[in-house]
Amino acid sequence: MDFFTVLLSSLLGILSPTGVIVDRIAESQIRKQLVAAERLQVRIDNAPSYQIIQGRADRVRLAGRGLFPIQEFRIDTLEVETDPIALQLRSRKLEKPLQAGVRMVLTQKDIDRALRSPFVTARIRNLGIQLLRRQARQVERYDFLNPKLTLLPQNRVRFQVELQEQGDPAKLKIVAEAEPQIVSGRSLQLNNLKISANDQPSPEPVTRAIEALIRDRTDLRQLEASNITARILNLKLEPERLEVASFVQIRNPQKREAR
Repeated sequence: MDFFTVLLSSLLGILSPTGVIVDRIAESQIRKQLVAAERLQVRIDNAPSYQIIQGRADRVRLAGRGLFPIQEFRIDTLEVETDPIALQLRSRKLEKPLQAGVRMVLTQKDIDRALRSPFVTARIRNLGIQLLRRQARQVERYDFLNPKLTLLPQNRVRFQVELQEQGDPAKLKIVAEAEPQIVSGRSLQLNNLKISANDQPSPEPVTRAIEALIRDRTDLRQLEASNITARILNLKLEPERLEVASFVQIRNPQKREAR
């Protein structure tokens, strides 16, 4: 979500008091936020020159293929469409919240590539430590090897990873399968979650505790403290393809009251 916040915020750079910013320069502004882009197009719709100079645009649309927000993470398809934008040029503040619809597609190959990267592996390790806070020191002794997320038929996913204690050749294979569901547009619920370690089923209380922790950790209401509202409108899972449609709103920071 940090990437989308930066991306939407950079759209404000399209509006400038120094002159008319055309679509090509707007595209360049977005490319600066990316490591690479196979294809990218930005279009400002229904906005005469004088409106852009005044800090206004009726709509901005972005369409990209093969976008890399970081070196190891590829987004197959990204589409962004904003509502009208109104910016106070002198203060660089929004006259009203910036709202946008976002559609993103990841392929199985994109997911495999990301999971092989040190950046994502470190994130998985940190998540494991957060989920097992009481055993955090024990978890830190383990390396997380060969993580893999597989998109399955019937809206199911399988995640597997191997744990290896440092200095010990033995490995513990963790496999989890579930039916992901978005609850109230804001958190991820793993229905029918099944977890096993070396083919031994996880105890039911442990499985339910992990399910609850995942739901809490993915609650998008946590972003509201940063003046961001985000909602997942649709999550579509197919073999070889994951598609997410969402709504994002960015507001000006609230002024702190003087004490």
